[in-house]
Amino acid sequence: MPGAGETPETSPGMMTCYLDSLSLVERLHRLLLDVIKDEFERLGILEINPVQALLLFNVGENEVTAGELKTRGYYQGSNVSYNLKKLVEAGYMHHQRCDIDRRSVRVRLTAKGRELRTMVTDLFERHAQGMEARGVVTLDAMDEMNHTLRRMERYWSDQIRYIY
Repeated sequence: MPGAGETPETSPGMMTCYLDSLSLVERLHRLLLDVIKDEFERLGILEINPVQALLLFNVGENEVTAGELKTRGYYQGSNVSYNLKKLVEAGYMHHQRCDIDRRSVRVRLTAKGRELRTMVTDLFERHAQGMEARGVVTLDAMDEMNHTLRRMERYWSDQIRYIY
């Protein structure tokens, strides 16, 4: 039992599994980007990258500000302005300055953006069907995994908010 000011030791098994989970999350994200890139190359879509495609997918039918992209979890990167600019230039997104706060810009998908979003949705639908059909993962296992990942997300968010 730890004394005052001491923390209990992490079991070696927990530490190994935790590090394995961190590595898997990182690798899975990179693989997802590679899968989207591969699909776009097959379709001849070369003007946007997978990160931008995920941004379009996550925005969907919403109209949001650049700041909301991060707070709503639509975008995790640090270069949101760059990617928005590229998507606007390529005709996938429409942007408009807010009437109230001229510094703020609201963005939404154009018809071209919605078309590309549909392609990403179709890709994800094929993956979900394939995983289910081949028994890669069951609905219950996927649900439990998502529940666990949300608990980890909440724990990390709490660490950022309350530790400092």
